Amino acid sequence: MTTYGSFPGTRPRRLRTNPVMRRMVAETRLHPADLILPAFVREGISEPVPITAMPGVVQHTRDSLRKAAAEAVAAGISGIMLFGVPEESKKDALGTPGTDPDGILQVAIRDVRAEVGDDLLVMSDVCLDETIDHGHCGVLDAEGRVDNDATLERYAEMAQVQADAGAHVVGPSGMMDGQVGVIRDALDQIGREDVAILAYTVKYASAFYGPFREAVASSLQGDRKTYQQDPANVRESLRELALDLEEGADMVMVKPAGPYLDILARVADAVDVPVAAYQISGEYSMIEAAAEKGWIDRDRAILETLTGIRRAGARSILTYWATEVAQKLKDQ
Repeated sequence: MTTYGSFPGTRPRRLRTNPVMRRMVAETRLHPADLILPAFVREGISEPVPITAMPGVVQHTRDSLRKAAAEAVAAGISGIMLFGVPEESKKDALGTPGTDPDGILQVAIRDVRAEVGDDLLVMSDVCLDETIDHGHCGVLDAEGRVDNDATLERYAEMAQVQADAGAHVVGPSGMMDGQVGVIRDALDQIGREDVAILAYTVKYASAFYGPFREAVASSLQGDRKTYQQDPANVRESLRELALDLEEGADMVMVKPAGPYLDILARVADAVDVPVAAYQISGEYSMIEAAAEKGWIDRDRAILETLTGIRRAGARSILTYWATEVAQKLKDQ
């Protein structure tokens, strides 16, 4: 019996028939230049220290950090975001290592700039949590609360010493009100109008930061819910976005990435500045742990999550897999 016509007449599967076809019609592509590597450098160690909760990630020595930066350049990624971990004895109530020109973060910035020059954007964390004895992101008042305005004074000085050390980009991550404007003014006052600000505009009080606390040897007791944002909210994030742009942010970020793709998409649709997203420690550790158990395909899961973040609107992605993924993308 001859059949004329067929059902269905439209067959989207024709565009999925083989790898070359799928690659040609892909709507979202990852590129090494989309990626930024977060990296930790710890004072007073002679060998890199593995981070137990983040398999494959280490607290670097100054020498191993320089090597990681060179590898990042070779892989073609755009930036490295540096977090400094001072010796425990140097932490105090003001986070003094954060503004000491010879503090570990400032030393590391100079090291990386000396190693790679302008071939890699050197980004630095403007926050007190790694350097302060109580582990909060700001100085405390007499009643033990984080003092917003006193903390801003510390952030301004931090940004200046990081810029003097050679940072191309500073990343205020402490979620203090007015932090972007104060840092912009502080940088301009020392003639560093060239230093960009990557604003941690949307930063939720997330359970997924857990492994990061080990990475930076955090002394935190309690939580940061009085300054980081409520995971239930959207409007307050869009309000923060408007404020950061008004204060002079050059780029904005959503953190964490994976659980907040809806927020990322809203932010990306609302602005005309570059948008970044941070695939944070807990997101990394979940995939590594599940892969170690044999429950998921590690490499496919990594690429799938990064593609999802890029598809949602991130121009740049901070991920601990940055160099590894970039190398694989270049080999494709």
